[in-house]
Amino acid sequence: MRQITAPELAAWLADPAREQPLLLDVREDWEFQTCKIAGSTQIPMQLIPVRVSEIDDDREVVCICHHGARSMNVAAFLERNGFSNVTNLTGGIHAWAVQVDPSMPKY
Repeated sequence: MRQITAPELAAWLADPAREQPLLLDVREDWEFQTCKIAGSTQIPMQLIPVRVSEIDDDREVVCICHHGARSMNVAAFLERNGFSNVTNLTGGIHAWAVQVDPSMPKY
């Protein structure tokens, strides 16, 4: 699976010439309510198997969690289930808060 850093993802999201990815946040509700990247879609990790049909397999998907481990597991699951355009956010939302948006709450 591909990996992307927070600054690389920020550049991608800021580029109007690039198709925007589906930002798939796999954290729990309380985590998502604490902080999120604008435009993210939340499906908690444990619900991915039953809600996988809600994820557009023709679109680039960037998986996001707190530090990158849960999202890596989800990205691997998606790849095993036929998704070919899956990327994991290395360092997760914490890396985003540290490297891209220092005003974002950290937990």
